[in-house]
Amino acid sequence: MTTDRSLDYLVSLVNELRKLPRETEWVEFKVNDAEPKETGEYLSALSNAAALCGKAFSYLVWGVADGDHHLAGTTFDPGTAKVGNEEIENWLLRLLSPRIDFNFHAFESEGKRIVLLEIGQAFRQPVAFQANEWIRVGSYKKKLKDYPEKERALWRIFEHTPFERLIAAEGLTADDVLKLLEYPAYFELLGLPLPNTRDGVLAALLDDGMILKAESGTWSITNLGAVLLAKQLAAFKGLGRKAVRVITYKGRSRVETRHEQLGAKGYAVGFEELMGIISSQVPSNEVMGRALRRSVPMYPGLAVRELVANAVIHQDFLVTGAGPMVEIFEDRMEVTNPGSPLVNTDRFLDTPPKSRNEALASFMRRVGVCEERGSGVDKVVFQMEYNQLPAPAFEAPGDNTRAVLFAHRPLTRMFREDRVRATYLHACLRYVNRDPMTNTTLRERFGIEPQSSAMASRLIKEAILAGRIRLQDPDAAHKLKKYIPFWA
Repeated sequence: MTTDRSLDYLVSLVNELRKLPRETEWVEFKVNDAEPKETGEYLSALSNAAALCGKAFSYLVWGVADGDHHLAGTTFDPGTAKVGNEEIENWLLRLLSPRIDFNFHAFESEGKRIVLLEIGQAFRQPVAFQANEWIRVGSYKKKLKDYPEKERALWRIFEHTPFERLIAAEGLTADDVLKLLEYPAYFELLGLPLPNTRDGVLAALLDDGMILKAESGTWSITNLGAVLLAKQLAAFKGLGRKAVRVITYKGRSRVETRHEQLGAKGYAVGFEELMGIISSQVPSNEVMGRALRRSVPMYPGLAVRELVANAVIHQDFLVTGAGPMVEIFEDRMEVTNPGSPLVNTDRFLDTPPKSRNEALASFMRRVGVCEERGSGVDKVVFQMEYNQLPAPAFEAPGDNTRAVLFAHRPLTRMFREDRVRATYLHACLRYVNRDPMTNTTLRERFGIEPQSSAMASRLIKEAILAGRIRLQDPDAAHKLKKYIPFWA
């Protein structure tokens, strides 16, 4: 749903809902009854019912009589309503699980005060309020657990409806669609000529699942179309927080922010601009060439690109109020996305990636934003090795996935965990290329001189003792020893 609703749209929507012969599973009318707990239960019931009925949104309307649907007006004011000292909207959001998108609209129609609560459909799991899941049975609100056939049907829908197919904005004219989406960039990214007519543009977007056409003749923009092609993600309620945040800090902690900027466009049409924002904030190192001193970025551009693309593609859109984030410190860069990894972080380099958002990933690969094969993590590890940088770290803090790139640090100043991680990832990279790690390859990775092979042997011993690598053949002669990851 778009963030802003015009008065004309709201009045028209309520009048259309009033034309219904009776309340439905996805519409409830009230006059002044706005008890907070019951409102929360209706949020759960109507959101779940919308998913069950194939509706993008459901509605709770105050100021409309239940029987004949005449405009009665209401005294309910969500802007001033509180539960204790907490605003009702925050209170409701806190007690919903998962936290869905909903929005109160207060306005006047025919001189009567109306409040419309617009509720997004449930996605991926039933919505609960205070740990109880609710559903609508006809015009009645019931506990979902008491209607197992509806619960089963709801879970079947969740299993077959990915995030990308849900609706981001509906009830749009053709001109509205073209105002909200960067459609020329869509054709440019795909290397296609821009159609000469509006109908040609809409047909192409329709074929690619970016938009849908309703029986009424209006248009809807899917989540896929919005997150990829939006001129401004903030124009779509619930997606504004999915814009990539780039934050630069002073020093090594988050105490002092030096700069913060949003990649406000859709991921596909705004990716190169986003990379420009990141590049402008990454510190540079001075390197002396044969004749001239030149500045090079602290981190390889290809490695940064792959990690940012992965964060966008593999995020969990069900985690509301959070989006991908790039944080730049004096000594490292952290790329974080909401959602626990679907693959063990130890196996990022060798395991084919699993994506929650297949349509999103497919399009980003089609336009060359990220790797067509694999996750690109092997490229990240290779780039860090090639540039004699510490190995990247892959973490899963809470319900997030994080990749960390570290600034240059000589081997003598690395901590033990840094050395073990670098040795392990080097063994992984060699293994996936079917060429096991040896003392020689590890020396090359760290830039250790041949006469200092004993130092490489100590690094190997550290990794073995940490349980990260093992001998490929325990009976091999000393000079023929090869090493593989612990899982190989």
